[in-house]
Amino acid sequence: MSAEATNPEARSEARPELRRRGRTRLDLRRLGRAALLGPTSRDRLPDAIGHVAEAHRAHHPDADLSILRRAYVLAESSHRGQMRKSGEPYITHPLAVTLILAELGAETTTLTASLLHDTVEDTEVTLDQVREEFGDEVCFIVDGVTKVEKIDYGAAAEPETFRKMLVATGNDVRVMSIKLADRLHNMRTLGVMRPDKQARIAKVTRDVLIPLAERLGVQALKTELEDLVFAILHPEEYEHTRVLIAAHAGDRDPLPAIAESVRVVLREAGIHAEVLVRPRHFVSVHRISRKRGELRGSDFGRLLILVGENADCYGVLGELHTCFTPVVSEFKDFIAVPKFNLYQSLHTAFATSDGHVAEVIVRTRQMHRVAEAGVVALGNPYATAAATAAAAASGATAGSAEACADPYEERVDPTRPGWLSRLLDWQQSAPDPDTFWSVLRAELAQDREITVFRADGGAPATISLPGGASCIDAAYAQYGEAAHGCIGARVNGRLTSLTSRLSDGDTVQLLLAHDASSGPSADWLEHAHTPAARIAISSWLKAHPDGAAATTTAARAPLSVVGARGGGGNAVADLPDATVRLAGCCTPVPPDAVAGFVVRGGAVTVHRVQCAAVAQMRSLGRTSVAVHWRATADCRVTLLAESFGRPHLLADLTEAIAREGVEVVSATVEPPVEQRVRHSYTLQLPDATGLPALMRAMRDVPGVYDVSRA
Repeated sequence: MSAEATNPEARSEARPELRRRGRTRLDLRRLGRAALLGPTSRDRLPDAIGHVAEAHRAHHPDADLSILRRAYVLAESSHRGQMRKSGEPYITHPLAVTLILAELGAETTTLTASLLHDTVEDTEVTLDQVREEFGDEVCFIVDGVTKVEKIDYGAAAEPETFRKMLVATGNDVRVMSIKLADRLHNMRTLGVMRPDKQARIAKVTRDVLIPLAERLGVQALKTELEDLVFAILHPEEYEHTRVLIAAHAGDRDPLPAIAESVRVVLREAGIHAEVLVRPRHFVSVHRISRKRGELRGSDFGRLLILVGENADCYGVLGELHTCFTPVVSEFKDFIAVPKFNLYQSLHTAFATSDGHVAEVIVRTRQMHRVAEAGVVALGNPYATAAATAAAAASGATAGSAEACADPYEERVDPTRPGWLSRLLDWQQSAPDPDTFWSVLRAELAQDREITVFRADGGAPATISLPGGASCIDAAYAQYGEAAHGCIGARVNGRLTSLTSRLSDGDTVQLLLAHDASSGPSADWLEHAHTPAARIAISSWLKAHPDGAAATTTAARAPLSVVGARGGGGNAVADLPDATVRLAGCCTPVPPDAVAGFVVRGGAVTVHRVQCAAVAQMRSLGRTSVAVHWRATADCRVTLLAESFGRPHLLADLTEAIAREGVEVVSATVEPPVEQRVRHSYTLQLPDATGLPALMRAMRDVPGVYDVSRA
C-alpha cells in the first residue's frame, strides 16, 4: 500500500537500465503537483490523468471517460494535503497504479476502482459514498482492496494478510490486479527505505505476489517485479547481470539481422506477420547464463512473431522449420495445450548458417495481449453484453447490480481458474497460520497443471491438479475427507496404486473401502502434492496416532487351501490312455474352444485356443492333440478375485461360492499389498452354465471389486 512508497526517481536513477524501452518515463511528481494547482474545468479530463485516458483509449476506443474524471476529482480532493514519504503529493500513487493497469488494457471499472483504491482507507471517503457515486461494482472492488491492505505486513500478520488476499481474489480477480499494480509502483519507489524493510517487502513479493502474478497470467507485471526483487535480494548477481547486458549493448546484436531474414521468408510465403526483437529481462538473462555459461549475442533476446489467426501460427512454424535448422528439443505447443494461466504461444528455436541459435515465440495478437496482461485482459467477469450496453448508454459503471457486500462472502468469479478454487477450498481448513503460509508458498511454486477425467461420469467430469499430482491428490479433490478410505485406483482402466503419478488426460476411477475404520498411512504424505490432501492426511494422522504408525509385518507366504480332486475335468483327448490336465494359466471350461499338447511324461495339457501358451507350444514343436468335451456339464475353472482387505473376507467369499453349489478344489490368498488382497480359486462347477452367476455372486461380496478368469 501507499505507506511503503518513497522517492519515485530513486529507482530510475539507481537502475536506469530497468526503464521501459521505447516509452518516456512519466514525471508523476510534476503531474501530481500540477493537479493541486487551481480548479480543473469540469467538462474535460484533468491534465494529470491525460496519460491514463490515452492508454485506456488505445485498448478501448469507445470507453466513456466521464467516470474516470469523476473518480480522479474525488481521489485528488480527498488526498489533497497528504504527502508520500518522498515528499510527493499522495495522488501520484493512485495515478501511477491506474496508468499501469490502463497500459495493460484494464476496463473502465477496474481503472475507476484503482483511482479510488486508497480513498476509503486513508481519507474520510466512505464505501457508501463510493457506491452512491460509482455503483456497486466499483464499491465491491474498492472494499476488497481496502480490506486486503488493512493488515500490516509484519511477520505474524503475513499469513492472514494473504489469506484475505486469496479470498478477495477468488471473489473478483480485479482486486488482485489492482494489488499487483500497487505493489509494482511501491517496488519501483522502494529505494530510500531501510535495507531491512526493502528486503522484507522483496521477500514477500518473491514468495507470494510474483507467483500470483504468474498464476493470473500478468507477465508484464511479473517480469518487472522479478527484476526489482532480484536487484534487492541478490545485488551481486544483479550487478554481474547488469554488466553482461551493458557489455552486450556495445556489441553487434545478431538478432535484428535474423529478424529481417525471417521477415523475408514469411513475406515470400505470403504470411502477414510482425517480427520483433524482444530483449530478455534481467532475471531471464541471469537464468540463461547459469544454464548455458558464456552467453552469445543471440542469447540476450528472442524473436516475437505476431500474426492474425491461429492457423497462421502453424504456418509460420512450418516456414521456420523448412528454411532454417530447427532445434527440436526447444519446440513447445502452448496453443494446443494452453498453460493453466491462459498463456498460449508456439515456442521454437532454430540455428542460422553462422552458428547463432535464435529462440522464437509465435502467437496471435490476441494471444499476445492475454500473455502480457492475463486476467486484466479479460475485462469485467460479471458484465453481460446487455449490462455492458446499458452501462455505455447511461455512462455508468459496467457491471452487476450486486450490493457492495463484504467481499469475503462467496461471490464466484465465472472466470476463476481451477488452481484458485483449490486454494480457496483448502485455506478454510488450514489448521494454523504457519501451516497455511508454508503450504501456500509450496502450492504457488507449482508451475504446471494437469486435467484428469472421472471414470464414474460424475460432476464435474474433470479434476484440475498440479503437475506431478498422484491418485491420492485426485481422491481428496473428488471425495474430500471421504478419501481417507481410498485404497486403490484404476488409471485408464488399469489397476494401480494410490501413489502413482497422473498425467494430463488420464481417466481415473478411485476405489473406496467399505470399512469405516480405514484411513491413510503416513507415507501418503510423501506422494500428496495438493494442500487439500496434505492437510486432510495430517489431520487424520494426528487424530489417529495408532493408525499413523506404519505397521511393518514380515513377508508371509500365500495362504493356500487345496482340495483332493485333480485331473482334466470333463476334457477328453484323442490319445488312448493319455492323462489329461486342464492348464492352470487359462482354465478352459465348456464350451471353450480348446487345443491339447503332449508334454513330458506323455500327459496332454488342455488350453483355450486364445491362450498365449498355445502359440508358444506350437513354436516349440510340441505335438498337438485333438481335444473335446464330454457330454457331462461339470467343469473346473480358476477365478481371480481382487478385493480390499477386511476381516472375515475369506470366509464370506467361501460362503458365497458354497451357496452356488460349487466345490473349492484349491484356494490361494496372497498377502495384502496397500490394503488390497488377491485371491485365486480353482473351482469344480456342477454345470458350466453357472459360471456367470458364480462370478456375480463373488463380486457382490462386500470389499470385492473384481472377479475374472485366470
